[in-house]
Amino acid sequence: MKKILYIDLDNTLVNVQSGIDRLTNAEYIRYEKRLDEVPGIFARMEPISGAIDAFHTLARSFDTYILSMAPWGNATAWQHKLEWVQEHLGADVGGPAYKRLILSHHKHLNRGDFLVDDGSAIGADRFEGELIKFLSPLFPDWNTVTRYLLERAESAPRPEFSSRSLRRRALHGGAALTP
Repeated sequence: MKKILYIDLDNTLVNVQSGIDRLTNAEYIRYEKRLDEVPGIFARMEPISGAIDAFHTLARSFDTYILSMAPWGNATAWQHKLEWVQEHLGADVGGPAYKRLILSHHKHLNRGDFLVDDGSAIGADRFEGELIKFLSPLFPDWNTVTRYLLERAESAPRPEFSSRSLRRRALHGGAALTP
């Protein structure tokens, strides 16, 4: 059985700054403290370098899902995240991203082996598997993340997640604490 891998969108697969850079001056001023609420901002974003290839590579070895949060105050973001996944990762039935997008404000409720995320908010810090902190010194790019995960992709029975013994590597000084 393949291990379960979740990958965040914002600043992990998607370059959020690329969308901000495409805002008009009027949009920037109007939404200055809440740029994630600009209607249509997510549709303007580009992939992070190496993210698309990494996703497809990892999806061959893991049961892979995209786990992201959409701003509560921006209904267009929910739609545009789905459209972004379809455009950049594929919309084909049976493809690696087909019906694999989960939008949640509670990432810790998802069970799995790994979560690649650039932050620890909205439950990522309480995810029961291993949190791989993207863009951290240990995981600065997709080549590093892909190499690390592929070394751990063997198809072995997944452990029960009844304890919190699986700790997040990036939050514990880089020590590998997982089996």
